[in-house]
Amino acid sequence: MYAECCKSTRERTMAEFGKLLVVFGVVLVAAGIILILLGRAHLPIGRLPGDFLYRGKNTTVYFPLATSLILSVVLSLVMYVLSRFRR
Repeated sequence: MYAECCKSTRERTMAEFGKLLVVFGVVLVAAGIILILLGRAHLPIGRLPGDFLYRGKNTTVYFPLATSLILSVVLSLVMYVLSRFRR
């Protein structure tokens, strides 16, 4: 009896883990499609004023400060709107 109980719990756990992996896969595919479309739109993401680039003799350092701030604001607004719809 105990073995059957543990077996069904383990099967449920594996099923939930499988669903989680499918959701992560869908999110990754959606993010990839969005990045491809943004690349073709020729938006200046990554080349905004406020993105720092230093090129030395043997090194290049790139710090996308403005791009990071804009993406943070946009993602925060999207998450806020999604959380409002979930209520």
